[in-house]
Amino acid sequence: MTFDSRIGQPRPLRLASFFAGIGGFDLGFELAGIRTIWQCELAPFCRDILARHWPGVPRVSDINEVSADDIPDADIWAGGFPCQDVSLARMGPRKGLQGRRSGLFFSFADLIAARSPHVVIIENVAALLSSHSGRDFAVIVRTLAELGYGVAWRVLDSRHFGIPQSRSRVFIVGSLGGPASAAKVLFESECGDRNSEKGRQNEAKSVSPFALCVGDPSRGFVKKLAHCLYAESARHTGTDWSRNYVSYPEGRVRRLTPLEAERLQGFPDNWTVPSASRDDLDNVDSARYHACGNAVSVPVAKWIGSRVSEVFGTRFLNQEGQNAQPLSSHAA
Repeated sequence: MTFDSRIGQPRPLRLASFFAGIGGFDLGFELAGIRTIWQCELAPFCRDILARHWPGVPRVSDINEVSADDIPDADIWAGGFPCQDVSLARMGPRKGLQGRRSGLFFSFADLIAARSPHVVIIENVAALLSSHSGRDFAVIVRTLAELGYGVAWRVLDSRHFGIPQSRSRVFIVGSLGGPASAAKVLFESECGDRNSEKGRQNEAKSVSPFALCVGDPSRGFVKKLAHCLYAESARHTGTDWSRNYVSYPEGRVRRLTPLEAERLQGFPDNWTVPSASRDDLDNVDSARYHACGNAVSVPVAKWIGSRVSEVFGTRFLNQEGQNAQPLSSHAA
């Protein structure tokens, strides 16, 4: 929560969502008590999904056509700029921030420079750390630092937030309050209560979590932990389809359904169903897969949003913070 001087009452923290996709950051942050007040997303399918879940929120398409003055006052700016030019999933040379799509980071940075929101949160694939031998990541950190932000970053895996998908992503937090406050968002001060055991010689080799299955082998089973959902997993001939599948007797397999992909990202069931019925169901399924593969995992976003509220709510209020309640039907 933060303070509204016009009415003298605490108000929810406000989020401006960039590269919003189907609203992973938006939904997760709302579950943490942060209100989404503006969205930017280029893909028409994703904009349709956003409009269905946030009908009253202003929305624009192309970040290159956004004027900084058109963005409403928001405490937090968050978004994951396109990863295609830095991702290892491309199986080839990476253009990095010089690429047409991942280079949209600079458009985002120009808007940040013009408005200086209190908190900036950026999400991307973990391969961003190694793109151009780390130089691309250094550009992002240096850019935020030159704009006055203290910066912290951490790789978080969705499997540690309650969903059965191994999905490592790097999250970068920039804070005008300095690096200590940014670090408090991503790093817990409390210690865990687990004790690590020393390794023993000649012990049995551990089983890969991806090899563990649930279900009856005679009727069908599925892997207990899914590999990372790629955005291109819709009609698969590549690695994702070969790694994520449901197996049936006599060797039959099938790809995951859009509903299963939604669940693997922590979205409510049927979140990506379009607002209007369409006859091209195969194309709709492909769009749903693609959107889920590009999304931020909702439980991870919720955890980050809760940390932001905990760390910055009192800073904006200059008084004891309050626990926010869910703000919309998405948070039920």
